[in-house]
Amino acid sequence: MENNRPISPHIQIYNWHISSLLSISHRIVGIINIIVLTIICFWISSLLLFSDSYGAIHSFLNTFFGKFIIIAIIWSFIFQSLCEIRHLFWDFGYGFELKTSNITGLIVIFGSFILTILTYYLGRGFIL
Repeated sequence: MENNRPISPHIQIYNWHISSLLSISHRIVGIINIIVLTIICFWISSLLLFSDSYGAIHSFLNTFFGKFIIIAIIWSFIFQSLCEIRHLFWDFGYGFELKTSNITGLIVIFGSFILTILTYYLGRGFIL
């Protein structure tokens, strides 16, 4: 006997929710942030050991791609921080209702982009 039924929950019948999307994204961004922090530590140690490496890294970070990477890193740290605040409220027992969970999920998504833009403008010196 052949069993042609899909394994539950199958991707064709499973509906994505904000909470599942944020859970997966939070884990991926956490791994990315660990890698980024490791690279930053190696960069700082290379500055201490080899002072000539500053010029090459500085010129790379002033390119369009370098600025994009910096903004993406800032977004990932802000996104993870907002997700952690959301989880902190869950640890205290608040926000488990479906409507509240969806609202806080949207706040995390949109808030991470808004705070990234504000951080960019604050870093550029436009806001003071």
